[in-house]
Amino acid sequence: MDDIKLTSFSHGGGCGCKIAPAVLSQILAATPAALIPPQLLVGTESSDDAAVYKLNDSQALVATTDFFTPIVDDPRDFGRIAATNAISDIYAMGGTPILALALVGMPLDKLPLPVIERILSGGASVCAEAGIPIAGGHSIDVLEPIYGLVALGLVHPDKVKKNSGAKAGDVLILGKPLGVGILSAALKKGRLSAEGYGRMIAYTTQLNRVGTRLAELPAVHAMTDVTGFGLAGHLLEICRGSGLAAHVRFAALPLIAEAVEHVQAGIATGASNRNWAGYGHEVALEAGLEEWQQKLITDPQTSGGLLVSCAPEAAAEVLAAFRDAGFGEAAVIGELPPGTPGLTVSAR
Repeated sequence: MDDIKLTSFSHGGGCGCKIAPAVLSQILAATPAALIPPQLLVGTESSDDAAVYKLNDSQALVATTDFFTPIVDDPRDFGRIAATNAISDIYAMGGTPILALALVGMPLDKLPLPVIERILSGGASVCAEAGIPIAGGHSIDVLEPIYGLVALGLVHPDKVKKNSGAKAGDVLILGKPLGVGILSAALKKGRLSAEGYGRMIAYTTQLNRVGTRLAELPAVHAMTDVTGFGLAGHLLEICRGSGLAAHVRFAALPLIAEAVEHVQAGIATGASNRNWAGYGHEVALEAGLEEWQQKLITDPQTSGGLLVSCAPEAAAEVLAAFRDAGFGEAAVIGELPPGTPGLTVSAR
C-alpha cells in the first residue's frame, strides 16, 4: 500500500487541475441565464467563492463545492488538503461552516480499500477540526481519484463579504504565502525536500477560519481565497467585480522560500501557463520583473490564503486578526486605486 503514488493516477493535482480561466469563461458565456430569486444574495455574477441565499433577516445560507485529483501521494494528507480547501470558500464569504457532504470518485480496480479509507479519514479529521459533521455524500467508480466536499455555512446577510465589494483606496492583505503549486510540481519531479513537503502540508491544511472574524469588521469590504487561478487571477476577479484597478508590490508578497528556489530553477505547473494565457492581457508587469516572478503570481494555490480588501486605517486590525489566528506571514501586498479593472505589478 505504501508504494502506491496517488499523483501518478492524475494528469493534474489539487487546484492546478481547474479548467483554465479563458476556457471556463467561454463555457459560462454559453450557459443560459439562470433564475435569480431576490433571496439569492450571491450567485455567478462575479465568480465569487460560494452562493449565498438569504433565509431570514439574520441568517443566510452559504453553499459551495470543491473537489480535485491528488496533489500529494499520502492518502490521508490528500483528504485533509481537499477538505480544507473546500471549507475555505465558506470562510471567504465571512461564514461559519455547519456541515459537509463528501464527494468521492475512486478507481476501485486500482486503489486498495484501505487507501480510500485513509483519504476519507483525512477529510473527516479536518471537518472535525472545523466543528462540522460529514452528513452524507455521493461516490462513483472513476478512472482518477477525486475527493472533495459540498460545504454549507451560515452568515448574517449584512456581513457577507463578496469579492465585488472593494472600495477605491483599499489596501490588499494576503493571509498565506504563495508557492504551493510550485512545491507540488517539485514533488512530482522528486525534487521537493522533506522540510518543503512539511511546509506544503502545513499551509494547505490550515483552515481559513479567520474569515469569520474578519466578517465582523465593517472596514473589510471584500474577501476571497486564492486558489487555482493564482493571486493574479483571483485579484482580477475583485477588480472586475468592484470596478477598480489593482497595484501589487512583488517585494511585499509573502513567498515560500523553497518554492522560490524551485521556480528560479525552472519548475512550475502547467496551470500557471494556462492562467497567464487566460488573463495575462489584463496584467502589466513592471520592467525588470522576471519570468519566475510571473510564475509566482499565477501559481495555482491549493487551499491558499484569504485575500482581503479593507480600508487603510483597518489594516493593522486585520493583520492582528490574522496573526492571532496563526497566520504569521500575512502581509499588506498592495492597494486598489480608482481606474480601469486590471493589475499592475511593480518590483517594490
